[in-house]
Amino acid sequence: MVNSVLIAEDHALTRHAICSVFTSQEDFEVCGDAENGREAVEMAQVLHPDLIVLDLSMPVMNGIEAAQALKRLMPETPIIVFSEYSDVFSEREARSEGISALVSKTEPVSVLLDNARAVLDYTTGGFLSPSNQTKETTCSHA
Repeated sequence: MVNSVLIAEDHALTRHAICSVFTSQEDFEVCGDAENGREAVEMAQVLHPDLIVLDLSMPVMNGIEAAQALKRLMPETPIIVFSEYSDVFSEREARSEGISALVSKTEPVSVLLDNARAVLDYTTGGFLSPSNQTKETTCSHA
């Protein structure tokens, strides 16, 4: 089964790299990419993705604000927030907003993909935090 993913990241180079990572996987297709949280919310309502990946720090509407809006509109859609900051405050805030996983931008790309697959697996449930993820030293993506 191919899962559709909406990516929201304000830095174009990073956004395109993340889109390429997901596109290179047989089980994912990128249905859209947004440069801010508001655009992500608008696109999600039209595209109905299986998974939404949001940067925490974006202009117009940040990742937490976008996640709040998306959870009201699409409560069953899993959301992964990724950030260069992996502190307890961000994790606690993400969990309270119903975010499925928080991934640090310092992690290998395989951690993002593993989290994406895990939150789409209905038997997993719960919140995946940086502290309980397996660390890897190499990327699974060439």
